[in-house]
Amino acid sequence: MKMILPNQSKGHYTPAVQSNGMLYVSGQLPIDKSGNITGDIVQQTKQALHNLEQILKETGISKNDVVQCRLYIPDIAYWDSVNQEYANFFGEHKPARTIVPCRSLRSLHYNALIEIDAIAEMRKN
Repeated sequence: MKMILPNQSKGHYTPAVQSNGMLYVSGQLPIDKSGNITGDIVQQTKQALHNLEQILKETGISKNDVVQCRLYIPDIAYWDSVNQEYANFFGEHKPARTIVPCRSLRSLHYNALIEIDAIAEMRKN
């Protein structure tokens, strides 16, 4: 087991863990480089996906290696906007996906409108 970016989280977790040929990425909030969460659901979705992609790049894999994502949103009304940004990000690649509406997300996670976790395959080159 290998911890990825162990010093970048404030909580008691690692942003990603590599184990048995798989990469398990912890939930990514839409936090920008300055540590802020801003914008509407579209901007926040783009930022959370960007944060996911940064972790993937750190391990030398791409978004096309993602096999499954879970997206947490505070309201089902965001579904269409989130789905569009998710489709734009992944393009032709379609990982398995679950969208979980959870009303408390916004109040518990610094006013975030989305959180995304993922599992990716660590391909052998």
